[in-house]
Amino acid sequence: MDTEGFWGSVKEEARKNYIAVFEQDWPTWLAGIFIAILALLMFLWQSPWGIVGGYRNWGDWFFYFLGANGTRPEVPWINTMSVSNFGLFSGALASAMLSRQFKVRRAPGIEYVKGIAGGVFMGTGAAFAGGCNVGGFYTAIGVFSMGGYAMMAGLGAGAYIGLRYLLWEMEKFPPKMTDESPKESHKAPRIDWGRVQPWIGASILAAAVAGFYLYSAMGKTQIGGLLFFGLLIGLVMHRSRFCFVRAFRCPFMTGDAEMVRVVAMSLMIYGLGSAVIKWNYLQPEDMGVYHPFWFGSLIGGVIFGVGMLLAGGCGSSTLWRIGEGHTKLVLTLIAFALTNSSVNRLMDTVGINELLGKGIFVPEVFTWSLTIPLFLLVLLFWALAAIWNEKTEKLVIF
Repeated sequence: MDTEGFWGSVKEEARKNYIAVFEQDWPTWLAGIFIAILALLMFLWQSPWGIVGGYRNWGDWFFYFLGANGTRPEVPWINTMSVSNFGLFSGALASAMLSRQFKVRRAPGIEYVKGIAGGVFMGTGAAFAGGCNVGGFYTAIGVFSMGGYAMMAGLGAGAYIGLRYLLWEMEKFPPKMTDESPKESHKAPRIDWGRVQPWIGASILAAAVAGFYLYSAMGKTQIGGLLFFGLLIGLVMHRSRFCFVRAFRCPFMTGDAEMVRVVAMSLMIYGLGSAVIKWNYLQPEDMGVYHPFWFGSLIGGVIFGVGMLLAGGCGSSTLWRIGEGHTKLVLTLIAFALTNSSVNRLMDTVGINELLGKGIFVPEVFTWSLTIPLFLLVLLFWALAAIWNEKTEKLVIF
């Protein structure tokens, strides 16, 4: 037996698979399927997937340290959404390292201002809607919360308004063109980061898996599972460049319907799986149904939609873009977390939550028999409308 030839073949096959998984971009439709499956696994494991609760937890701690919040928040490494957010960030960072795509990416000064403003808008909108683009829209629709549809409409309107603003900004303040090119450094780097990054990425993945076992050893297996599922979602999102913002921005900007089709398909998978879980009483029917229908979800969606256009990222993509080195989104995350925490406390103090609406479980209104076909028809109509717009460009404003 030719041992050298055998191990050479194994090494070559491993290299090809590494390139296919960690260096080549994944198709967005495949990512949509994976995200739906992972969201269902999280739902079965403990609770529906969410993002903003983790952000709020971080903001609550900031105000607690300042003495502005007298109640001690739940520690971040025990808070379920905080842990899954850590996982999402870690998965994206590991993916960026394994693909040698991590780089500290700076932006013009005005973009940092827009990043902060976008975070403020998104934090406020998420407070009104009871969730961000994930918890208030994707998960809400998937677990049959009526507020998800109101936020969906609000996100579309907010994206339109935000894009209108960006177009106005480009017309009034066009970017300055310069002939100056960045100076190239001929000094050889001390470290060959192209060779080091994959090892760092592999170490992050190993640490996340070790974290799961550590949580399990501490008797907190469910928390460890959320860390692991978040890690996989971050990996999928980065490898495919999956971004919910594109589903609401691109139809108005370029007419591209790809992300609308992908999100609609992903939601169909998620919703049908959720129907099995809830209809069969594997999880309580009212789990995840708390989004204020209709006013809170709608106005929150509009505000959030404007913010995600300004920031260039949403609740989930902010995390994975930070994972690949975007410094602008770091400020967005900070502004998002602090704003959501403060606005939620203000709303509780003023007592306006009841005026925004309440969570409504769709099957309680239409019955399960009608809910499923209506659910599929709404998403099919959204996808077909986007495809029609892609061909006719009736709604394109760019």
